[in-house]
Amino acid sequence: MNIEPIDLKRVKTSSIKTRKNKVKIADFSQPYKKGWTVRQFLDGLPRILKTEELRASAEAIVAAKKGKKQIVLAMGDSVIKVGLSPLVIQLMESGLITAIAMQGAGVIHDTEIALIGETSEDVAVTIKDGSFGMAEETGSLLNDAIKSGADKGVGIGEAAGQVLSTIDAPFKDMSVTYNAYRLGVPLTVHVAYGTDIIHMHPRADGAAIGKGTEIDFRKFVTIISMLENGVVLNIGSAVILPEVFLKALSVARNIGCDVKNFTAINMDMIQHYRPLKNVVERPTKTGGQGFAITGHHEIMFPILAAWALELL
Repeated sequence: MNIEPIDLKRVKTSSIKTRKNKVKIADFSQPYKKGWTVRQFLDGLPRILKTEELRASAEAIVAAKKGKKQIVLAMGDSVIKVGLSPLVIQLMESGLITAIAMQGAGVIHDTEIALIGETSEDVAVTIKDGSFGMAEETGSLLNDAIKSGADKGVGIGEAAGQVLSTIDAPFKDMSVTYNAYRLGVPLTVHVAYGTDIIHMHPRADGAAIGKGTEIDFRKFVTIISMLENGVVLNIGSAVILPEVFLKALSVARNIGCDVKNFTAINMDMIQHYRPLKNVVERPTKTGGQGFAITGHHEIMFPILAAWALELL
C-alpha cells in the first residue's frame, strides 16, 4: 500500500491559556528557609499528588478527633522495630488514636521493649542451632498472661497490658501495650497460630491463645462498628490485619451498623494487594476516601503524626 504522510497543516491548535492544566505554580513547593518551624516546613510542601493525600490524611484524623469518632491504628510489628512507639503513645495521649490492633509479633516485640529496652534477634544467626525464638522471659510472661486472660474472658491485648502494669518492667513507658492499658485505649491482638515465637514455648496453650485472639476479634468488630466518619490506618501489615479488618467490617455491616463513610489509609514500603484491596479500595466503595501512601515508616509516619498534631 502507498501510505502518504499526513499533512500537519490541517491540525487545529489552541492557546495554552485556555487549556485546563493540572500543574500550577500556586501548588509548587516553597524554598526551604533555615529556622523554619515544622508547621512552616509542612505548609511549604507542594500541594500535588501524595503530599495532598498525606495532608488530607492528617486532616481526616483531626476531624475524627474533633468529632469524637474512631481513629483505629492497625500496626504491623515493624512500627515498633523502627522505633515509632513513642509517637504512637503520643498520639494515644493526644486522642489521635482511639484503638490499636496488632499482630501477634507486635505484642511480642513491644513486651521485650518493656522488659529490657531491646528486641529483634538476629534470625540468620540463631536459626542455625535452633535457638531462634527461645527467649524464656518473653514466652513465659506472655503465655501466662494469655492463659490468665482467657480464663477471665479477657483478650490478649488487655491481658498483656494488665500484666505489664503490675510488674517491674524498666522500660514500660516505651511500651504501646502498657500505655494503651494505662490510657484505656482498646488494644487487640490478632494471632495466626504457629507464626509467633511464643507458640514454641513450653507454656504455650493453643486453646488459650485461640480464645484470647477470638475475644479480641469480637472486640475489634465492636470498634469497627463505630468507624462511621472515622479513620482506619493500616501501617506495615501486608496480610493479617487487612484480612481481619475486612471481616470485622463485614460483620459490622451484616448486623446493621452504619459503617459507610470513613477514611482508610495504608502506609507501607511497598503497596501490597491485600492492604490496597481490603483496606483502601473495597471498604470505601460505599463512601469515604482511601489513600495509599508509600514510604519507609520511620520517615512517613512521623510526618503524618507531626501534621496531625500541628493541625490540632
